[in-house]
Amino acid sequence: MPKLIIVSNRLPITVSKVGNKISYSSSSGGLATALASVDNIEEKLWIGWPGIAEDDLTNQEKKEITKELLKQNCVPVFLSQKQIKEFYLGFCNGTLWPLFHYFSLYTEYEDRYWQAYKKINQQFCNVTIKYANKDSLIWVHDYHLMLLPQELRKKLKEQKIGFFLHVPFPSFEIFRLLPYRKELLNGLLGADLLGFHVYDYARHFLSSTSRLLGYEHKLGTILVKDHKVKVDAFPIGIDYEKFANASKSKLVKNEIKALRAITKKQKVIVSIDRLDYTKGILQRLKAYQMFLQKNPQYHKKIMMIILAVPSRTGVNAYADLRKNVEQLISRINGAYSSVNWTPVHYLFRSVPFEQVTAFYSVGDIALITPLRDGMNLVAKEFIASKQKSPGVLILSEMAGAASELSEAITVNPNDKVDIASAIKQAIEMPSAEQKSRVKHMQKRISQYDVSSWAYDFMRALKEIKSNKKNVPVMIGPKEINKTKKDFQDAKNKLLFLDYDGTLVEFSSNPGAVSPSKDLVNLISKLAKIKGCEAVIVSGRDKYTLEKWLGHLPISLIAEHGAWIKSKSKKRWSTELTKKQDWKKALQPILAYFTNRTPNSFVEEKEFSLVWHYRKVEKSLADVRTQELKEELNYLTNTLNLGVYEGSKILEIKPTNINKGDAVRKLLKDKSSDFVMGIGDDYTDEDLFLALPKKAISIKVGIGNSCAKYRVRGVDQVLSLLEKLAN
Repeated sequence: MPKLIIVSNRLPITVSKVGNKISYSSSSGGLATALASVDNIEEKLWIGWPGIAEDDLTNQEKKEITKELLKQNCVPVFLSQKQIKEFYLGFCNGTLWPLFHYFSLYTEYEDRYWQAYKKINQQFCNVTIKYANKDSLIWVHDYHLMLLPQELRKKLKEQKIGFFLHVPFPSFEIFRLLPYRKELLNGLLGADLLGFHVYDYARHFLSSTSRLLGYEHKLGTILVKDHKVKVDAFPIGIDYEKFANASKSKLVKNEIKALRAITKKQKVIVSIDRLDYTKGILQRLKAYQMFLQKNPQYHKKIMMIILAVPSRTGVNAYADLRKNVEQLISRINGAYSSVNWTPVHYLFRSVPFEQVTAFYSVGDIALITPLRDGMNLVAKEFIASKQKSPGVLILSEMAGAASELSEAITVNPNDKVDIASAIKQAIEMPSAEQKSRVKHMQKRISQYDVSSWAYDFMRALKEIKSNKKNVPVMIGPKEINKTKKDFQDAKNKLLFLDYDGTLVEFSSNPGAVSPSKDLVNLISKLAKIKGCEAVIVSGRDKYTLEKWLGHLPISLIAEHGAWIKSKSKKRWSTELTKKQDWKKALQPILAYFTNRTPNSFVEEKEFSLVWHYRKVEKSLADVRTQELKEELNYLTNTLNLGVYEGSKILEIKPTNINKGDAVRKLLKDKSSDFVMGIGDDYTDEDLFLALPKKAISIKVGIGNSCAKYRVRGVDQVLSLLEKLAN
């Protein structure tokens, strides 16, 4: 079975040193907890930082740690104190974390942090490639390593690479604030599969890649130069059985008994989070304070237990947050507590699993109101733990889990009136309704637990490249050398070459990409080879092709086959009638849509009309294109016309016009022992189908095609033609 290599910022094992003694302990991070519960998906190897600065270790100790961790299928990436400060505390948690959670005012833009981030991502790459083989599946995790997929792709051309983001991906308006936005997007696009918790995050990513890099997607698949990237949502789950069965443990029962002695008959609100400004702890405390103000009848009948797990204690923003939280708790307790009642119980520490699950079991209400959260597994853990007693989940609509836990009471985390009202609703909710809501949520999260999440992601990653039906093979040195030899040995050679996207980079501007002097010389050189005929097969109009290439000893096919100018006859001809009355009927429709769509325009050819929208804002283009297609399909369904969608265009033309028919006409009069066709878009599929079985057909770019081979881009086409010409 293929080796699964997991790459994340932290290993699931933490290394520490006291004196000269090295010790190892299991990590408690969310990713470590999630993947540790997934056993034997494949042979696994985990690569990450072991949690100790290499400054504190001797070379011998690093060797010993590496040896010991390998026994547990882990490989360390050692980082210095400076790297930890600039990479982890700096760029990861000072730049990406606040911005991705919509706290732009907390975001730091330091070039030295960015340089450290790039260097560490390369360091992770260097370690990973040492352990990867041709069958490896590589799964990269989280915002710390967003450049890693591209770095791996440079070294590992055929391996399957997946990436999962465990935090929100922000909207374009937020993401565009990053000076390094394009580099991060390109880094992610090195993967074959990109996973996000919910589709909103995937949608934000697709929007950013479109608006910043110009990459469009079709059903969540982005076509980049040398491969395709599938973007999808995979909502992470929990180890459901672990939490559902926790209350059966003797240790947990003892913890529950101890808590019951404190809470007695009071309604208990539990609030469990890392102490992080994204979690909305201050806002929920203010909402609880308002609830106490407005509902004195519940004094001494309710209490809140806040478990705040320490996080990034050396960062000023977190230190300030702790101070503000503790001051507010003091004010609430000072205003409302009595000799035998304290409204807020506060714990600032990490607690073991048994205590956490005891809190869940005792809690009548879970108040989870992050201002922004990728998923929030605490909400799912609380629901899983409510096996014997009912409970109510109050959940922020800004948490990714809100889309799955629809039976929770959802609130706006910034609206303290809304949260205070939700607390009252939860207290007064009948037990039968509580049980019904919990039962529905339990059914959902038990069916899609952490194992299901990991299995789905791995299955999707495997399927991306295992389905190679109709996908051309990348042409390699061996095939190129054979092609050159066959070309040289052949007496009669025929080359069919598309223009835009094949010989020049594509542009939606009809007159923008005239051939360079080097390209003209290359085509001329090919055409002068004895026994060789070159044919340019283009969607461009005949006047443009004549102006650019008409002086060369080649054949030209214009408007996808509507016009042909053979090398021998030296004049343009067509079998179509020049009377195109349908244009007059459709031009007002196109004009109407152009007026409503800034930056779009209509190009009129003799036998077709083309609506261009390359410079139109993505979301508007999606809407207008669909509207226009429906309108045109309705108007043309009784005519001999087709509506074709190309690269940022809609083209209307007679259905009997295609490159394949024009190519067949030229082939009919030829006797060639070497035929090659090269093209990049849907119109060139007709060209490929028209070629003889022994012909060499090459698709430029990626995606399904009936061509035999593919190349990554225009530069590789020109390189191949240069080899044939010399």
